[in-house]
Amino acid sequence: MPFLRFLFLWLLTALLAFSSLADARDDRARRDDSPAISVTALPPEARDTLRLIERGGPFPYRRDGIEFQNREHRLPAQPRGYYREYTVPTPGARDRGARRIIAGEHRDYYYTADHYRSFQRIQP
Repeated sequence: MPFLRFLFLWLLTALLAFSSLADARDDRARRDDSPAISVTALPPEARDTLRLIERGGPFPYRRDGIEFQNREHRLPAQPRGYYREYTVPTPGARDRGARRIIAGEHRDYYYTADHYRSFQRIQP
């Protein structure tokens, strides 16, 4: 009987510890620790893309406006479908390049120049 009590207490302790770690991870994901960049500091192509987003298009790339899934969890956690991605043209690139603006449903915008490795929150 003492062994079962010990096992129960050990499992309860482990469960509580795991729950605390998960809560801390969720809190970090909800916070927006992204460095900020002003609209005026963006490359001119990013400012043009931002204007297109705010106008609702038309967009030059077929994949503009698709869901951004935030798989790397580098942006604040949001429900699926919250974020959309848009191409920022790269002068001289033969393809879409690495630059994107990610737009949230509540007009929160993020710029990445390195294809989702890092983000900067766009401030008005």
